[in-house]
Amino acid sequence: MAPRILLARHGQTEWSVKGNHTGRTDIPLLDTGRAGAKLLGERLRRGPWAQLPGLEVRTSPLVRARETCEIAGFGDRAEPWDALMEWDYGAYEGMTPAEIKAIRPDWFIWRDGVPEGETLAELSARADEIVAWARSADRDVLVFAHGHILRALGARWLGEDVSFAARVRLDPTSLSVLGWAYGAPAIERWNDTGHLDR
Repeated sequence: MAPRILLARHGQTEWSVKGNHTGRTDIPLLDTGRAGAKLLGERLRRGPWAQLPGLEVRTSPLVRARETCEIAGFGDRAEPWDALMEWDYGAYEGMTPAEIKAIRPDWFIWRDGVPEGETLAELSARADEIVAWARSADRDVLVFAHGHILRALGARWLGEDVSFAARVRLDPTSLSVLGWAYGAPAIERWNDTGHLDR
């Protein structure tokens, strides 16, 4: 069996609602984020995911991802992993895109990166580390993490430059699956929030 990686983005936080860049700031889920995490967990316990009892699970150690993982029902077997932490936004931590563009009108995060934070190359290397782990054995894996690192992971799974992540948006509490098609890395499912429509 070719290994797949299931991606779960954390639920809504106060900063994700407002659009603030939330890298290493440890912000808890809102009530809506906790409700979304519960629905995500229910979905992962139904078919076809219910047939994956041996799923290896890892989570970002940041509280918003960890709490999503726990509420979804995977906290007892999830291993915290720093590689899954969100992009370190450096001087732009806590700022909205509009606030950044007020001082840098042509700024584009997937081209220009962030000052005093993690470089695009460093982010890409972290995503590559996650890809290598996911492909290291014949089993599926599930990760709970954050928007930008998961988008970077999607790009690198496909063998694309990390800047490709600009083309694949990812909503809170979404489910995505990276797998294979015709023997090549492929996106099986992306930014699926159907479980939130209930």
